[in-house]
Amino acid sequence: MLAAVTVLPVGAASATPVPPASGSEVEAGFVRTGAEHAPVEDAAAKAKCSRRTGPYQRAVEKWLKLKVDGKQSAADCRAIRKFQVKHKIKANGFAGAATWATMQLVSAKKHPNARKKCPERRYRVACVDLNRQLTWVQKGRKVIYGPVPMRSGRAGHRTRTGWHRIYWKHRNHWSTIYNAPMPYAQFFSGGQAFHAVYGSIYTTVGSWGCINLRLHDARKLWHVLKKGDRVYVWGHRPGK
Repeated sequence: MLAAVTVLPVGAASATPVPPASGSEVEAGFVRTGAEHAPVEDAAAKAKCSRRTGPYQRAVEKWLKLKVDGKQSAADCRAIRKFQVKHKIKANGFAGAATWATMQLVSAKKHPNARKKCPERRYRVACVDLNRQLTWVQKGRKVIYGPVPMRSGRAGHRTRTGWHRIYWKHRNHWSTIYNAPMPYAQFFSGGQAFHAVYGSIYTTVGSWGCINLRLHDARKLWHVLKKGDRVYVWGHRPGK
């Protein structure tokens, strides 16, 4: 379910959100249950190697230090599958959204703001990196939350860049425009908000403008950010 929504806030906060159904993740025709990673046991031996060129083929080849030609090969598949097995991703050798997102997270884990793209302030700043599809919260140079993967707005519904401020929080919000849940919603620009989705955030199609998060990440962020906290957004969603 693509539950990213841009709505004007209505109503008051209520009980902890309850998911309507279990999510699933699809990558190159392979379905796996769970919001992000399913347990992989000897996955390389059980899954067939994909011959398809993935939407993130060049980026994945570059990350793995392979020949960057944007074309799937047997060598590419073996290298991608090895990474997927290590990180408990469906091991099919396909350079899809989950694989690319995991690579971004691995690279940024220790020092997400190494390139100083997010301004360092004495107060909390929620950093939203559209280029790498990552978000974290820092205070000064100290990272106090994340980084975590996220999904931003698609073409025609881009997440607005620049400085914003958390102006309203609603734990169990519901979009009346898209008739979709927005658990742990924290609005920062018009109808755009941080919020969880019950399905997968690993898709090539972006949100309707909001910052989509995995449920456990959105829940943690809910307790980190307060009304009035600043949000800084920069970059451009890859491929859009």
